[in-house]
Parts: sequence; structure tokens; C-alpha cells
Amino acid sequence: MAFAGRSNVGKSTLLNRICQRKGLARTSRTPGCTRGVVIYRCGLRDGTAFHLADLPGYGYAERSRDERRAWAGHIEDYVQRRASLRGVLVLVDARRGVEDEELQLIAWLRSINRPYAIIATKVDKLPRAERGRALAAIKSQTRAEVIATSGESGEGRDDVLRLVQRLLPREEPLAQPGTAEGVAELPPDAPGTTAAHPEAR
Repeated sequence: MAFAGRSNVGKSTLLNRICQRKGLARTSRTPGCTRGVVIYRCGLRDGTAFHLADLPGYGYAERSRDERRAWAGHIEDYVQRRASLRGVLVLVDARRGVEDEELQLIAWLRSINRPYAIIATKVDKLPRAERGRALAAIKSQTRAEVIATSGESGEGRDDVLRLVQRLLPREEPLAQPGTAEGVAELPPDAPGTTAAHPEAR
């Protein structure tokens, strides 16, 4: 599974919550820090293993145009060529809603027949009265399943895991998560390769 989203959308915080490992994915107040594909190997209590790929955040204006284009090409290479990739979770900040770059990404995923779902992040930052309207607007714009989540409170974590369960091969049932066992970062010049990190983070 791959996580894709705008810089500062809350990918690292949500990854830490899903893996039940605080500090596994580095969080930063400065967006645009992830420049390669970071792979998290997740081990579950029933022995099942699957990988979460954290793709570089897009839309960070302070990076050069050439660098942003390079990241886009890197993401496209990984998502399009990775045969083992079961789907892409597109993260959208519930407070900001869907923007043009998310719509372009979704249209491209449809064009290559790559399964995807929408993960609305930071829903805990919205008042209850606004949450329903925000989620309905995201669903209407994307025409896709939307899961409301909060990396801070853990809301939506079980829903994300159930979604992963549906996308994993049937012979690999998803149980309750254990811990992330390792991490490797793929440099921009090696989108199709991976290696296990010798130490858990």
C-alpha cells in the first residue's frame, strides 16, 4: 500500500498511529522533507506482513520547480511500475478539502487502473458541525470511498486497516497490527528497488 498526499497533510503522524510506533515516521514542521519513497514493513500478530510506502509529499511551493517535477516523476514510476502495489491511499486534509493536485492524482490513478481510496486527515481539527459537510464535499468531488482519520486521536485507524484487509490478497488476512519491523528509503534514482533496513526505528 502507498500513502500519497500533499506536504504537511499528516502522513507521518497517521503512519505512526497505524503502526503503533510513536516516532517511527519522522514528523516535521517544515513540509517537503521526504524526498524518496520510504518503505515501512509492518508485522502483524498473526504473522502477516505488508508494506506501507510513504511517497514524497507534493505541492510544496518552496522547493524548486525542477525538484517538484523530479518528485512527480519518481512517484509516477513507483506507482505505475510496482507490481506488488495493491492500492494507493490518497490523503486529503479535511480542513482544506480537495484541491486540483488531488484531482489530477485521482484522475491519473483511474487511468492506470490502480485501486485507491481517500483518507481525510486531521478531522479532529474540525468542529463536529463542520465535519459532516467537509467529508460529504470530499466524497462528492472524488467520487470515492472516504475514511475520516486523526493521527492524533487514532480515529479511523481501524477503518484504514479494514480497507487494507480488502486490498491485500485473500491468502494474507489482516489481523490486529503489531509493530513496524524496519524501514528503507528509496533514492530518486532507484524507484523500482527496495532493501530492508537492519534496525527498527
